[in-house]
Amino acid sequence: QVQLVESGGGLVQTGGSLRLSCAASGRTTATGWFRQAPGKEREFVAGIWSGVSTYYADFVKDRFTISRDSAQNTVYLQMNKLRPEDTAVYYCAARRRIGPIQVGETYDYWGQGTQVTVSS
Repeated sequence: QVQLVESGGGLVQTGGSLRLSCAASGRTTATGWFRQAPGKEREFVAGIWSGVSTYYADFVKDRFTISRDSAQNTVYLQMNKLRPEDTAVYYCAARRRIGPIQVGETYDYWGQGTQVTVSS
């Protein structure tokens, strides 16, 4: 069993930045960030596989960056140029198996979520 602990959410103005962290208690092969806004379905934001290959949803390209610190077993999501529509609960997810990185059902472990609110 792997536990994921997220941190870094908060309130920020439009155009601002936040960095989310996801610390894992064990080794995993892929980590993804997902988000869910009120009344909406969960959606894929970004993912990293084997600590090297990165993938992004179109709506965050050139604004968000996912990275991994292997020594700390932590994955980060740097979010720049934030918009009100980025407001959501952000979840970190991880897995040890292979599968489409953007599909939430392929992940075995989930964090508790961290709220990101972007004011206009």
